[in-house]
Amino acid sequence: MTLPSHARIVVIGGGIIGCSTAYHLARDHKAEVVLLEQGRLTSGSTWHAAGLVGQLRSSASITRVLKYSVDLYKGLAAETGLETGWKMTGCLRLATNADRWTEYKRLATTARSFGMEMHLVSPAEVKRMWPLMEVSDLVGASWLPTDGQASPSDITQSLARGARMHGAKIVEGVRVTGFGMAGGRIASVKTSAGEIACETVVNCAGQWARQVGAMAGINVPLQPVKHQYVVTEKIDGLAADAPTLRDPDRRTYFKEEVGGLVMGGYEPNPQPWTTGDVPDDWEFRLFDDDFDHFEQHMDEAIARVPALAEAGVKQMINGPESFTPDGNFILGAAPECPNMFVGAGFNAFGIASGGGAGWVLADWVVNGEAPLDLWTVDIRRFAGMHRDRQWVADRTLEAYGKHYTIGFPHEEYQSGRPRIVSPLYQRLKAHRAVFGSKLGWERPNWFAPEGMAPQDVYSMGRQNWFGPVGGEHAHVREAVGIFDQSSFAKYEVTGADAARALDHVFAGNVAKAPGRLTYTQALNSRGGIECDLTVARLAEDRFYIVTGTGYRTHDLAWISEHLPRGDVAIRDITEDWGVLSLMGPKARAVLARVTGADVSNAGFPFGHVREIGVAGAVVRALRVTYVGELGWELHVPLAATGAVFDALMAAGAGEGIRPVGYRAIESLRLEKGYRAWSSDITPNDTPDEAGLGWAVKMRSNADFIGRKALEAAAGQPLKKRLAGFTLDDPAAVLVGRETILRDGEPVGYLTSGGYGYTVGKSIGYGYVRHPGGVTDDFLRAGRYDLVVANEVFPARIGMEPFYDPGNLRVRS
Repeated sequence: MTLPSHARIVVIGGGIIGCSTAYHLARDHKAEVVLLEQGRLTSGSTWHAAGLVGQLRSSASITRVLKYSVDLYKGLAAETGLETGWKMTGCLRLATNADRWTEYKRLATTARSFGMEMHLVSPAEVKRMWPLMEVSDLVGASWLPTDGQASPSDITQSLARGARMHGAKIVEGVRVTGFGMAGGRIASVKTSAGEIACETVVNCAGQWARQVGAMAGINVPLQPVKHQYVVTEKIDGLAADAPTLRDPDRRTYFKEEVGGLVMGGYEPNPQPWTTGDVPDDWEFRLFDDDFDHFEQHMDEAIARVPALAEAGVKQMINGPESFTPDGNFILGAAPECPNMFVGAGFNAFGIASGGGAGWVLADWVVNGEAPLDLWTVDIRRFAGMHRDRQWVADRTLEAYGKHYTIGFPHEEYQSGRPRIVSPLYQRLKAHRAVFGSKLGWERPNWFAPEGMAPQDVYSMGRQNWFGPVGGEHAHVREAVGIFDQSSFAKYEVTGADAARALDHVFAGNVAKAPGRLTYTQALNSRGGIECDLTVARLAEDRFYIVTGTGYRTHDLAWISEHLPRGDVAIRDITEDWGVLSLMGPKARAVLARVTGADVSNAGFPFGHVREIGVAGAVVRALRVTYVGELGWELHVPLAATGAVFDALMAAGAGEGIRPVGYRAIESLRLEKGYRAWSSDITPNDTPDEAGLGWAVKMRSNADFIGRKALEAAAGQPLKKRLAGFTLDDPAAVLVGRETILRDGEPVGYLTSGGYGYTVGKSIGYGYVRHPGGVTDDFLRAGRYDLVVANEVFPARIGMEPFYDPGNLRVRS
């Protein structure tokens, strides 16, 4: 096929992701689409994928994406006439120890929360389902009957035929060599066969996605890793419909193929390929067999399936797969160039994801926003540090090595640390801080008392920090604590049209008088919450925006792309300012000792911003709180952060001031009912559903993004509402995704969970759903339970914050 001169959308890459995206663009959106493949379809990594298809993930949206894949693969052959090799064999995941079994009990609860069927079965039942297996070391297994396996090449060819049937053009043997840029956007794709003018590019180039992105100045942080598996000769007694098998404690997986087994694994010492560019001509190619490296898997596999010892190895596959620094794939619009979208880095579950990823990516491309909450895979979760290829390689190899390890709650990565530290890092270390990492920043999670090792000890129950964090929590409630929140993302918006522009972007009234600040959301066209942040007006033409550390790239891109044209500019000033949050009933007494400014309630009311002098620095003080106590966020020029911290610590010595970590912030905010973006509030949730309708300027005539969707829903019963729950049983550990039962029937699941030390109970939040509407009466009339690790615990619903002393401490 000759190359057309123009296409509305150019998809780069003819693996399963590119073909699925082209198929959905053509089928669902009737888009004019051209797919370019430098070699032949599937020739990169799709052709040698193992083809296991699992569905359950910790995100409801990603689970929905994977469930969609299965539904697509079931029916695709009927549409295209090409079989996909789909077999719904079900999947067994084996557990050999108590922690793994607890993990599976939690997964079974998550499955129920997400509307999936998952059972926990005994070793005897496993033996019945898979007779060739050695089961003497098993505690049990999880069984997902709707999982299965498929042929990667067959699915891709079927999707390609479907794309062509719906009008897409697919051109093989054409390599992308660059892009024609105009005004920061891609205007054309340059190729080995000529140039194509286009409106949008979708980069589905697999292990080449990084270098394709780099041609347009876009960073796609992935790392090719060598992944091996073997295909055996026929094994007597192996059923053709044998379930796929994952044996994570032995780090291996199995599936039946033509009477034999495919067996591979995820080793703790993975082998990276290049941190440089992948050769363009790597087509249907593999690395040499490496039996020495693979031996660790073979030993474990034979212990599980003894018949493997006698089976001949028909073929060994040693091919590169693209992995990412956090084990999640990459989708969405690149922040550096809004008309390049990316679908890459599938961490060896591209076949399971392919159908659904193509579906949501096509929708995202056409409509300009994600159709679901896809934050966990959004390319905008990354930042500048992810341009460091060695850092990406080190972190990616650590993530690969954790593929089959037990997923303990609150577990931190160790590689590439410390990357970014605040000026207080050494001071906090001296206070025995135990640090976590967020988007590269080292942040104190908790502080170990004398006599206790300052390190996390992971477990499935209460972890070693539970007691010390309770002490930090109580100190903030009773006295005063200081939090280093320098990692907050910070932006400055300036210009004569800044107020008008931000009034359009945000749902809250941010155009207040200078000296005022506003807690607000940015909404998408569905009314869903895309950003959740604070906007302070410093002057008529200058605003200061503060948002969560992890959302730095995402929120900057969202705001930038939605600012109306005019005299308005936004810039990232995160590293210019440190942040010290001074919180607790004695915070005013401490602050008054270090500044000449009036910090009385009359002189400095809640919801205001002032510049005050502290320790020789001009400090931007914001009267706001995320912990439910009197307090200030003190935004300090970065170089002065240490001096201001020292002054506050000295001034508060009589009150016993102490540094406090992020684990305490979490428990404090849970008691107060403050929402967390990406868990309690997401692009799937509207302010009214989240109980944040009070923060939206519906009474004004302002035409803000999302207003039409909120108006369309006004007056109709809400089909879901966020509610809080407490448990009296101290044995129940809430981590999120626990099923909410109302009168014995599932009505939702927890979006976040933890412990409230002041109320002395586990606290969780989640949306209660009901097709007929969720009214106050409906919420109050129910009897509630929470399913925690497959066990039912009586729960109490809370319509108001669980800790709220009349709001007097916060606002007086």
